[in-house]
Amino acid sequence: MTFAFVCVDKGSARAEIFELLISLGIPFIDVGMGLNRKEGPLAGTLRATYYPPDKAAQVRDMQLAELADHPDDEYRAQVQISELNAMNAFLAVMRYKQLRGFYLDKQAPFHMLFDTAEIKLFRQEGP
Repeated sequence: MTFAFVCVDKGSARAEIFELLISLGIPFIDVGMGLNRKEGPLAGTLRATYYPPDKAAQVRDMQLAELADHPDDEYRAQVQISELNAMNAFLAVMRYKQLRGFYLDKQAPFHMLFDTAEIKLFRQEGP
């Protein structure tokens, strides 16, 4: 395997997968979401994070992805999850295709957040 996409709903499983991929030097993109109903309707943030092989441990240590399980997660109780999963997949595939040269990559974000309430995409360059 030369590249991986990580999309799991348990932080503990994500932590184990991260450790394996990092130890093998395999680059990967992890996606996740944080959802809430604080204002009634569902809101939250979708995340796509790139872990390059030479900086994957550093990115993991930034704690951008949940590596523990949360029993009260809105993810398991919502019918809207299908389109949110599709959006997360879109973000991951677009970033992958930028990395592979299919799409122009002017800003090289390693971390992207999509706010579902404001329909905004935030990105972080570096690490």
